[in-house]
Amino acid sequence: MPPMNNPFRAHLNPALLRGLTRARRGGRPSPFGPTRRRTLQAGGAAAAALALSACGVGGQQRDTTADEDYWADKEETGTVRWANWPLYMDSDRTQLTQFTEATGIDVEYHEDVQETSSFFGQIQPKLANGDDLGYDMMTVTNGFEFTKLIELGYLVPLDHLQLPNFANYAGDLYKNSAFDPGNRYSVPYASGVTGIAYNPEFVDREIKSIADLWDPAFEGKVGMFGDPQEIANFGLLANGVFPSESNEADWEAAADKLREQRDAGIVRAYYDQDFIQPLTNGDLWLTMAWSGDIYQQNAEEGTDLRFIVPEEGATLWTDNLMIPFTSQAPVDALKLMDFLYEPEIATGLTEYINYVSPVPLTQEVMAEWAAGESDDERAEALLEMSESSLIFPTEDDYQNLHNYVTLETDDQDAFASIFQEITQS
Repeated sequence: MPPMNNPFRAHLNPALLRGLTRARRGGRPSPFGPTRRRTLQAGGAAAAALALSACGVGGQQRDTTADEDYWADKEETGTVRWANWPLYMDSDRTQLTQFTEATGIDVEYHEDVQETSSFFGQIQPKLANGDDLGYDMMTVTNGFEFTKLIELGYLVPLDHLQLPNFANYAGDLYKNSAFDPGNRYSVPYASGVTGIAYNPEFVDREIKSIADLWDPAFEGKVGMFGDPQEIANFGLLANGVFPSESNEADWEAAADKLREQRDAGIVRAYYDQDFIQPLTNGDLWLTMAWSGDIYQQNAEEGTDLRFIVPEEGATLWTDNLMIPFTSQAPVDALKLMDFLYEPEIATGLTEYINYVSPVPLTQEVMAEWAAGESDDERAEALLEMSESSLIFPTEDDYQNLHNYVTLETDDQDAFASIFQEITQS
């Protein structure tokens, strides 16, 4: 691992690095309320938004010929505007304060990404018209809309010469994703795992396999996600097919597998979000689940929910930072992107949001913080987090994680309809 000697470090206030980075555990929203992933509105609502956002995409592709020289005349402006998801940074905006102190660049922070499809529907007409979005940087999850933004030419190709922290500290897995090879247009902000969670109070055996979600012993007690991309991955993996290698015949076979599960009465419901409470109270015994939500629930409420990466594999999703071509401050945006890869800054983010950092060194930094912390409660929380595979997946876990099926825009409607027929009927 290269030494942590980036140029921002000399300007960071030690009090900010150590004091303000701590999560406000007493003030964090209840896990039964909204969290980052629980703000998603998948299933029917997202499908409708997706259909609307897809209308008229053809013919609006931007000419990207001039992008080869995009960075030649760009200069720092002193202000950057960022659109992010709610609850994806502490309420004091600690890391933004640190960035401003280190660089002199102010950040206008907007929690405007409530759901990917609807956000795309809001920005796409403006981008098609070449209008300023009011954002210089935005956070979008890999998936249908991410692919459309690239295909339509709406994202700026990043200047990696201005991203030394990313080069030094990003994990190898995050440097060459299937959805953005070579990180041409994006760098990860945070990731999470869609795996299986179960409640040992009601399940009297260890859950290890996706096949357990099809077990008649759990009839009416299994939760599945309604989002087509999420449920498709589990249907494919249940059939022994890697999502990245799948074709339309594989999708149809995965849908048949999921249909069997539904028709046998095994599925209690298809969840857009809010699976935690039924899992806790016994309405669900096991379910598809997001790693960070399970970690937060156990940490904040003292529950003992179990989360696993099943033997067949699980899904690694990523929320990505990117620059729209109408950005008014792309250099400032690049500097903020790179700053977030400084290991101590990334560690502070991880402590608050409880999802997977693209910076592996955060695990070591967090353990060091725990060892040096005088507050016993925080020290215990930091140590527990640094040792959790929900926050820091093991190498074996990473070997068994898959992105969503990567689809060109022309294939997205057909793909979505195959799986929506199951979850919406």
